[in-house]
Amino acid sequence: MCTPTLTPLRRQFLDIKAQHPEALLFFRLGDFYELFDRDAEVAAAELEIVLTTRDFGRNGRFPMCGVPHHAAPTYIARLVNAGYRVAVCDQVGTPGNGLVERMVTKVITPGTVVDESMLQPETNNYLAVIVSYGSANGFAYADVTTGEFAATEISHEQVSAEVSRVSPRETLVFGDVDVFGSVTGPQWMIDGDAPAEALRRHFRVQSLDGLGLDGRPAALMAAGALLAYVSEADPQALHVLADLHAYSASSHMELDPATRANLELEPLNRSGWREGSMLGVLDRTRTPMGARLLRRRLCRPSLDRQIIEERLNLVEALLANAQCREELSGLLKGVGDLERLANRILRRVATVEDIRRVLTSLEAVSSVHVVLAPMNGVFAQIRDHINCSQDAAALITNAIHDGDRTIRPGYSAELDRLVADADLARHWIANLESRERERLGIKTLKVRFNRVFGYYVEVSRSQADKMPEIYERRQTLSNAERYITPELKEHEAQVLNAEEQINVIEGALFSEIIERLAEWAPQMLDSGAAIAELDVARSLSEVAERQSYTRPKFMDTASIHIESGRHPVVETSQQEAFVPNDVTLDPDSRQILVLTGPNMAGKSTYLRQTALIVLMAQIGSFVPAASATLGIVDRIFTRVGARDDIAAGSSTFMVEMLELAAILAQATPRSLLVLDEIGRGTSTYDGIAVARSVIEHLHHHPRLRAQTIFATHYHELTAVADVLPRVCNANVAVAERGEQVVFLRRIIDGPADRSYGVHVARLAGLPPSVIRRARDLLSAFEQEAPAGSRTIPAQLTMLPPEDHPVVTHLRTIDPEQLSPLDALSKLYELCQEADA
Repeated sequence: MCTPTLTPLRRQFLDIKAQHPEALLFFRLGDFYELFDRDAEVAAAELEIVLTTRDFGRNGRFPMCGVPHHAAPTYIARLVNAGYRVAVCDQVGTPGNGLVERMVTKVITPGTVVDESMLQPETNNYLAVIVSYGSANGFAYADVTTGEFAATEISHEQVSAEVSRVSPRETLVFGDVDVFGSVTGPQWMIDGDAPAEALRRHFRVQSLDGLGLDGRPAALMAAGALLAYVSEADPQALHVLADLHAYSASSHMELDPATRANLELEPLNRSGWREGSMLGVLDRTRTPMGARLLRRRLCRPSLDRQIIEERLNLVEALLANAQCREELSGLLKGVGDLERLANRILRRVATVEDIRRVLTSLEAVSSVHVVLAPMNGVFAQIRDHINCSQDAAALITNAIHDGDRTIRPGYSAELDRLVADADLARHWIANLESRERERLGIKTLKVRFNRVFGYYVEVSRSQADKMPEIYERRQTLSNAERYITPELKEHEAQVLNAEEQINVIEGALFSEIIERLAEWAPQMLDSGAAIAELDVARSLSEVAERQSYTRPKFMDTASIHIESGRHPVVETSQQEAFVPNDVTLDPDSRQILVLTGPNMAGKSTYLRQTALIVLMAQIGSFVPAASATLGIVDRIFTRVGARDDIAAGSSTFMVEMLELAAILAQATPRSLLVLDEIGRGTSTYDGIAVARSVIEHLHHHPRLRAQTIFATHYHELTAVADVLPRVCNANVAVAERGEQVVFLRRIIDGPADRSYGVHVARLAGLPPSVIRRARDLLSAFEQEAPAGSRTIPAQLTMLPPEDHPVVTHLRTIDPEQLSPLDALSKLYELCQEADA
């Protein structure tokens, strides 16, 4: 049986689809974009639109769904936000006889979108590329809406941390790389000299020596592949990637995904809800650029003491100058997203509204410059990088209309003449109705417009005999007659022809204005970066004043001394006053702190606040403490909380051990380890053995000696401090008042005497009978279980004690003498006694 020949339309679709197999193809047919085959099935499900079929004649029927062309951006945005790539295929030929020529005009992917409706102002929209090459991985990322483009080379172990830090919307991988949600890139992008050629072509250089990628071939491959991918998706986006920042991952503190999650640095999803996160506490920024910069810093604390001190100097200066801070707070609200606006100009896709926002932003930037003008020191450094772009502002002011027109009167004599001619013609038409009513004596005469006849004069049929011969009847209705006159048509033509010419001239003039503004775009980008720096410092100074933060001090040694430290998130969210605590860690004398005490007493808060204070200090923020003297910490590792990974087949204990293994493999003497309940996922003795072995390893290993807070319920571990010189005990203070237990939230030296687990169970609302039985079991265990015994005493069974009231009552009952109703009644009584 022969396969039927494909129809021309079906062949055209399949040919274009073959060029973009990974994308959902929006295929323009008349007033609709249609999707076919598997694309239609996917889109119909995601967009919740009707899935139907289309008849391709002898080729049969195929799945199809479609959306109106004018509504396509909304539907495309939903698909892109869901992680899909979309190829838009438009009609580029003139409709007529035969098949209309079509081609893909743009490919929209999550990492290359520029449409504001698909972007979040406070978040970068990154595209990332990872190339596995030998023993290294090239990592490159870019934001085509801001022009940021960076590349580095990292180890296999660093991939997840760097991906987590950047949080790309879209990730391409080449080689043996496993990243959740990534897509495998086409091999040709990294074959042979392709990456280097892409870089040379883009930066218009013959040698790549100036890019800073010498000796890092994997990074070069990743950067070149990223450029190739962007070129395929949207060539215009390449214009904004003007500089490549070759960075070293060792220049900033690496935070693995578990640590980022445990410290709750950012919101858990893209909804923007920030309550309960570190970002929610610190972010008081007024500009989108500032919001993005603060987020980047929070995920990338610096290891450069000079950079940190410079940031702290600016925060301190703003903290000391309340008037300046207040003025800047109001002015910065008027600065729009200069980074993205400048890049839209560079890509020649800026709209009239974009240019109006640029003018408003430049005016606000100019006012910021005036405020900083009399300032010296750190303010002068910021001011020198703020370029008011007065020439650009003057051009926009003189050229762009602030109303319904694009070009302002006076900018173009030719345009002004056309507008004046059109206005005269409109004025003549606007006055025609009143003139003719008076001249003809027809009070109900109307002048109207529709797309079929254009302008016309309408009178009731009873008045038709009053119309002069010059009026030509064009349409008869049931109760009215419609007319035109040569003079009316002449003025109509003047209006329509003028409008058409006006649109053409305005379009050309606007393109010329964009070209001129593109010359100042780099200055706008520099100003945007300086404004972001100022905005972040102002935000951090505002938070520091409101929350009574202090400036951290740095020292050369790897020690941590915090006096009256507080948890920055908890203290802003709880009603009662926060109880501050001190922290002292020193690699030579107090390297490991074994922290014991009851649940709910504040151990986890103490762990996290120590890590957060260190992290805040190294992003250049003041900290919630009376004082903080710190050495630069290269890594923060946390192992807090219990979770499993069912999809990967890992139990809670396995996940704990995997994370712990990674920590022990990567920590250094400059690291801070925050470990909670190591070993709790297995049997008591196994857990104690693992936990003690970890403490000893951290203490003895010459490469480690990392400063560590080790929270545990294994009281046996407190004995380690008696034999290891750099291990100390601390506990959360508790006050007992009869049967009442009060958690004081204070960390004091020495081990805890017990964990108060039964008390916590009572607070949680467990039934009284369960609490009473637990107390009995605990008392018997503490009194009679021999030290070190693994055998549970015989009386510690799950049966109630012999003298329990329920047991006594049971002995008085003769079941054979009870009727069914009496038995139910007795059972009810026993239940009440058990719960008493």
